[in-house]
Amino acid sequence: SAGTDNGEVLPESIPSAPGTLPHFIEEPDDAYIIKSNPIALRCKARPAMQIFFKCNGEWVHQNEHVSEESLDESSGLKVREVFINVTRQQVEDFHGPEDYWCQCVAWSHLGTSKSRKASVRIAYLRKNFEQDPQGREVPIEGMIVLHCRPPEGVPAAEVEWLKNEEPIDSEQDENIDTRADHNLIIRQARLSDSGNYTCMAANIVAKRRSLSATVVVYVNGGWSSWTEWSACNVPCGRGWQKRSRTCTNPAPLNGGAFCEGMSVQKITCTSLCPVDGSWEVWSEWSVCSPECEHLRIRECTAPPPRNGGKFCEGLSQESENCTDGLCILDKKPLHEIKPQRWSRRGIENASDIALYSGLGAAVVAVAVLVIGVTLYRRSQSDYGVDVIDSSALTGGFQTFNFKTVRQGNSLLLNSSMQPDLTVSRTYSGPICLQDPLDKELMTESSLFNPLSDIKVKVQSSFVVSLGVSERAEYHGKNHPGTFPHGNNRGFSTMHPRNKTPYIQNLSSLPTRTELRTTGVFGHLGGRLVMPNTGVSLLIPHGAIPEENSWEIYMSINQGEPSLQSDGSEVLLSPEVTCGPPDMIVTTPFALTIPHCADVSSEHWTIHLKKRTQQGKWEEVMSVEDESTSCYCLLDPFACHVLLDSFGTYALTGEPITDCAVKQLKVAVFGCMSCNSLDYNLRVYCVDNTPCAFQEVVSDERHHGGQLLEEPKLLHFKGNTFSLQISVLDIPPFLWRIKPFTACQEVPFSRVWCSNRQPLHCAFSLERYTPTTTQLSCKICIRQLKGHEQILQVQTSILESERETITFFAQEDSTFPAQTGPKAFKIPYSIRQRICATFDTPNAKGKDWQMLAQKNSINRNLSYFATQSSPSAVILNLWEARHQHDGDLDSLACALEEIGRTHMKLSNITESQLDEADFNYSRQNGL
Repeated sequence: SAGTDNGEVLPESIPSAPGTLPHFIEEPDDAYIIKSNPIALRCKARPAMQIFFKCNGEWVHQNEHVSEESLDESSGLKVREVFINVTRQQVEDFHGPEDYWCQCVAWSHLGTSKSRKASVRIAYLRKNFEQDPQGREVPIEGMIVLHCRPPEGVPAAEVEWLKNEEPIDSEQDENIDTRADHNLIIRQARLSDSGNYTCMAANIVAKRRSLSATVVVYVNGGWSSWTEWSACNVPCGRGWQKRSRTCTNPAPLNGGAFCEGMSVQKITCTSLCPVDGSWEVWSEWSVCSPECEHLRIRECTAPPPRNGGKFCEGLSQESENCTDGLCILDKKPLHEIKPQRWSRRGIENASDIALYSGLGAAVVAVAVLVIGVTLYRRSQSDYGVDVIDSSALTGGFQTFNFKTVRQGNSLLLNSSMQPDLTVSRTYSGPICLQDPLDKELMTESSLFNPLSDIKVKVQSSFVVSLGVSERAEYHGKNHPGTFPHGNNRGFSTMHPRNKTPYIQNLSSLPTRTELRTTGVFGHLGGRLVMPNTGVSLLIPHGAIPEENSWEIYMSINQGEPSLQSDGSEVLLSPEVTCGPPDMIVTTPFALTIPHCADVSSEHWTIHLKKRTQQGKWEEVMSVEDESTSCYCLLDPFACHVLLDSFGTYALTGEPITDCAVKQLKVAVFGCMSCNSLDYNLRVYCVDNTPCAFQEVVSDERHHGGQLLEEPKLLHFKGNTFSLQISVLDIPPFLWRIKPFTACQEVPFSRVWCSNRQPLHCAFSLERYTPTTTQLSCKICIRQLKGHEQILQVQTSILESERETITFFAQEDSTFPAQTGPKAFKIPYSIRQRICATFDTPNAKGKDWQMLAQKNSINRNLSYFATQSSPSAVILNLWEARHQHDGDLDSLACALEEIGRTHMKLSNITESQLDEADFNYSRQNGL
């Protein structure tokens, strides 16, 4: 009998056919239990008197065996076959160093034989993949590698790849390989390889699908060949010719980059103009000939015709009678021989005399008329203005030159009389014409100085533009910021006659050359903020060695920018200096610089530049470049830069297309009170950076100005079209604005290349009566063929106090320098835990790279890889970006999405933090 769990002993031998050991015809195979279904193990041997199973070293009870016996006809030996069932419960209850196993033992006359061991395992397949494939964007002909780690299972799962729900057969496509550790490899990406890829894992238990990974194969644009140069745009003289190319070789597809560079090239061309010939003076008359005539000649050499010019018209020689008709030819007087010729010549001479007499009379009449008009205008002028040069209207404007004010007319600011640009001028219609691009804008000094040589261009359709002639000479006369003859700069001193509009550049106003702030920082780090400018400096914890402290300063250049733009390059930010320059930090610090570029569309190439000790500017990096020396993160209104050396930095932009947009802030100011019938509206167009607008606000506050309407953003395109500012909807019968002054135009180059200097445009209105105290009108600021903004002005003039519009919606800080833990939003202990968690590489990719990705840092990750603690540098960048945020929601969401930590930043407890961190967190509502 077989041995049982109760210790029964099997016999060592059982009688059988003599001379043969049992031979196994069928041995038990490895088996898997699926769900709760038992499996059957089978064993067959010959010759065999008995067969029993032994599982995990113990005999299986005889009653659990099912035995069948037969006779082998060929050999006459007895064949025995045995079955047993193994249940899931038996396997689960077994706890041993090996898998659950079973073995057959067969007896014959000569002894026993043992079969192989068959293992029995419970089959399963977990639900979640160890690694899902990740979407990729790859250039055409690039390599695509999609990683897939199937769920854990017994037996191991087989992997199959699907593209757009269709199986992928790597044997039919040599470009695809699916044999390498379950990964999908596409050696050279094709456009047809774009799609959604899914990893399928299956074994005998179940099938599992991974998350789909979207693969986009993009094509970067390439330039076509240049076209031939066009013909010169002018028939003669200096002009230009151009050639073009298109981004179609190939055209960008699936989000590929547009071609870099310009699509149009222009060069100058010069062709010779045709010169028409002109006659020299007549020669002397020749000696009288026998025919009673003498001759004179002339040549077409003054100048001779050149380059296809016309030859001189008329005769090259002339003859006439030299004896007054007394010469006898063929015994007849000469005048009788040619009567028709001489009578015709007399008529022509008489006609010439009449013509010249008429022309002389006309010249005399015009001269008398001009003298009369001049004397009349001088007698009628109240402004001391002499029109000394008046030409016909060409290009939509007429030019005047104002002489020095005559004796008896006081300075413009102290006089009630000022030049009236509209005297005796006519206009053709209400449509504003575009000014030429080479107009100069007038500085404030020239406006207030009556002795300056001012050129005024008056358009024939209500457009006025002012410019300073010989600007270099003008600046030599009066230093910007000085006002000759003791004039007061205050805007409220404008007098009734001062209705002349003007456009100026505020570089002439007396402002500080720089804004500056300082703070002392040590090992704990801190934050240095320039209030109301958008400029800040973050010194990380540990950037300064222990037991050391530095006085760190930061300043903004408010004078003339030292960075001179080259070509199409535009200054987009203030020049920010931080120091001391010889200070060495062990961790990159974060410098935040505001900018005015619209980065929502890829029409800019933005560069970070640094000024050398020699005063020259050199490029540090392009914002889109890969670099390990510094890092630039470009936000819609600011750029956050990670640096390891102090100095002077600025952002410049080079427009790639005409669709590049520069953001301008437009605002209108006025005075709270007015002692005359005049009222001035001052419109500013400044770069959309807080520091640029702060200069305007400070100057207006200093002179009693008041913001009349919330500032608005104007998107100014780089399409060479000018800016137009006009006053609309002035209440009739209450207010008036003179003709030619309701609309003013600023050339494109002055706005586009303003170098952060605000453009100032003033409109002078006049009340009919002093009882008018309310003003309501609209200011329209628009770019021709571009964006437009309307400022609604509603103000009371005589009120001494009225509600003011806040210049800045948010103050940066009352105390510019913050040191220690209070300068950071993330408590130090939480920061240490985040760094310890994410600096360690993770097989599932949930490390500092995913932390960067969840915080919208997707570019130039090689920079962080070079840092000793990549997570700490990422958190520093997060601190710089979110200095105005009130909580840690964005960071908490990022950590929860990654799922590697159970830190709940929105619910910090005292057990998680030390006392200082907890108090700080509680005070800030974290």
